[in-house]
Amino acid sequence: MIKPLRKAVLPVAGLGTRFLPATKAMAKEMLPVVDRPLIQYSIDEARAAGIEQFCMITGRGKTALVEYFDRAYELEATLKERGKPEALAALRESSMQPGSIVAVRQQEPLGLGHAIWCARSFIGDDPFAILLPDDIVLSKMPCLQQLAEAYQETGGSVVAVTEVPHEHTNRYGILKVGADDGRMVEVTGLVEKPRPEDAPSNLSIIGRYVLTADVMTHLGRLERGAGNEVQLTDAMAKMIGNGPFHGLRYEGRRFDCGDKIGFLEAQIAFALERPDLGPAVRDFLRTYVGQL
Repeated sequence: MIKPLRKAVLPVAGLGTRFLPATKAMAKEMLPVVDRPLIQYSIDEARAAGIEQFCMITGRGKTALVEYFDRAYELEATLKERGKPEALAALRESSMQPGSIVAVRQQEPLGLGHAIWCARSFIGDDPFAILLPDDIVLSKMPCLQQLAEAYQETGGSVVAVTEVPHEHTNRYGILKVGADDGRMVEVTGLVEKPRPEDAPSNLSIIGRYVLTADVMTHLGRLERGAGNEVQLTDAMAKMIGNGPFHGLRYEGRRFDCGDKIGFLEAQIAFALERPDLGPAVRDFLRTYVGQL
């Protein structure tokens, strides 16, 4: 019997140095794309996939991430009193069910694998999703929902994958692949940031995962890998052969919002999808395009 997917881990302990000075006083994950912070895109995507319990792996100065999803009773009362139902509805979209979100501190920046290991008590023996808020995906069906359906099909771990230029394989976790039906690929190996000449393929993992709990056994050894950090990719590689493991070519367009250009592109792409903003955005884009 396939265990239901109800838990998600969100690693949000990073310093956000690429967005200084803005991130000097605020968490990078609170930077807005249009009118929602990055962290809400991840939470909303997870909820659409049936996730009910959330664990944020935080660090110093990141308390605002949990507070954001709390009820703001005074603000709600003010909006109601002033007759602003649309603003009130938007505010309530960010609230969570009581007891559905917890935070765990990662005291040392020892890598993504270490961050996930910090959630071991939350995960227990259950399958769980990982969402990296730097990545947001514009798609008809939320990316994690696509992964959740693939998990139900296969009964094992599934990661979202996309093709990258061969010369960029040293930036990503890269798959060694077996059977490939064009949508789902069998994962026969994983390599963290291989040199282009050593890369087994150009299929890269993006920041969406559904993993079975046995990955925690390998993470618990706290073995260092690339960058002298505990790498999640290394732990996943050790799972291969002990259960189904697949990569899913997801439908949608991914934006790397940990990068300034990716962040700016996401602003435009998501705004163009909005009926209330799209026409005006198209108008001002024509102005700027004409100046190129």
